[in-house]
Order: sequence, then C-alpha cells, then structure tokens
Amino acid sequence: MGTVRQRWQGWDGRQRGHLLTTVAAVAIAGIVGLSGCSATEPAPASTSADGALQGELTIYAAASLTASFTELAEAFSAENPGVTIAPISFDGSSTLATQISEGAPADVFASADDATMQQVSAELASAPIAFATNELQIAVQPGNPLDITTLSDLAEPGVQVAVCAPAVPCGAAARILLDAAAVDLTPVTEEQNVKAVLTKVELGEVDAGLVYVTDMRDAAGAVEGVAVDGADAARNNYPIAVLNEAAHPAIAAAFVEFVLSAPGQSILASYGFVTP
Repeated sequence: MGTVRQRWQGWDGRQRGHLLTTVAAVAIAGIVGLSGCSATEPAPASTSADGALQGELTIYAAASLTASFTELAEAFSAENPGVTIAPISFDGSSTLATQISEGAPADVFASADDATMQQVSAELASAPIAFATNELQIAVQPGNPLDITTLSDLAEPGVQVAVCAPAVPCGAAARILLDAAAVDLTPVTEEQNVKAVLTKVELGEVDAGLVYVTDMRDAAGAVEGVAVDGADAARNNYPIAVLNEAAHPAIAAAFVEFVLSAPGQSILASYGFVTP
C-alpha cells in the first residue's frame, strides 16, 4: 500500500490540487459548524445598501393609543417602505409591562403613564420620552338619560359605573379624581384597559364610565362625554422608549423619532391628545 508520503510523491499536480481543495473545504465546514454551535448569529441589518430602513418593527402600546398609533404606524410605513410593522399589541399598560418583563419580543413600548414605564426600566435601551398627555371624561349613554354632570352623580343609588382597575393608568387617574372630589364610588366592574370600559358604556351594560378624552373622540357619537372638573389634576403623561431586546434598534429609534416629529405630533393632536 505504501506510506502516505510515498503516495503523495507519486501523485501528479492535478491529484494533489484536488486533495488540498477537499481538505480545505472540510476544514472550513468544520469551523463554520463550530461557530454556529458556540456563537450567536449576528443580528440582521436594519438598513439596505442605500441606507433605507428595512426589517420588522414590533410595537406595544397602551389601549388608549389604538387609533392614533394605527395611523402613526401607517404613516411611518409609507415613509419607510422597507419596514414591516407587525400587528401592534394594544392593551392596558400594566398588562403590556408584565409581558415585556417576562420576555415578550417588543421593540418599542408606549405607556399611558410614567409609573408603568418605570416597571420595565431594566428592559429599556433608551430613556423614556414624553410624547403626549391625556385626561379623563365621564362617558354616558347618548342623550345622557340619567343627567350625569359631576363625579358625585356616579355614586347615586342605582347608577352602574365602569372604571379601569387601579393598576391600570386610567384606573389610577380615576382614583385621583374621585378622591379629590371626595366621591365614594363602588363600580360594578373594573376593567383591564380603557377600551373595555368604553365598550361597556357603548353596549349599555353600564350607565357611565371614566375614560379618556381621546376615547370619546374614537367613539364617534356612540356615547356622550361629560367634562370632569379638575380633570387636569390627574392628567396622564405618555412616555415612549426603545427596548433592550429590539430586533432592529435603528428602526425602533426611527419610529420613536417619527412619533416626536411634527407630522407625528399632528396625528396625535388630531385624536385629542395634548402634545408637548
């Protein structure tokens, strides 16, 4: 059979070249295989060769932002056709904060108050920035059949009222207003987000509910709004931030910038938000 050295010396140049090519290919494959086992693959690029943003964006936003952020996402997509926005997760801010803390794959979080944003401070890649404020109104049936005009009317016998749960920003704001007015209210239901409160009023399941001014605009006449004296004392501040686990940090930062831009602020104002 001969030794390997003898066989190597007996081969011509073509045979030697073929062997070297095969060995190199196997070595490279082994290195790649080991790299795949021991290291995380690099994150996909957030821009194309011409610098345009590309990739998917995942947004978590407070339920009261449903209409405005839907339009903001559409406008952002129109300006950045290479970006795909996943269906936005709208819910009570506290519910979203819990999901984020448990590892939900979100890129951007927009909360309905500062306290809830602080609950996920360890998950933030950037400092939260305030982009809007909001305040509460009383939502009643069309025509206001019970003639509800003040918070104290909500505590009258027989009046069925829905509010947000205390852990939810709209619930915390409601409690501030009720305490300031010395109104001892026992709601028939406490919901996990403001949209659920509004739905209860729209369906006639309750006589009234405490919701945001912006939700009254979204209701488009299905309910009527009653202004609350001193509502500005419990005005909610809305912060937005990029999260640590953002798949495309550049896209997430660009969306935050768009929300804070003049066009973004104009969209928010059109839904009744007070912008900085």
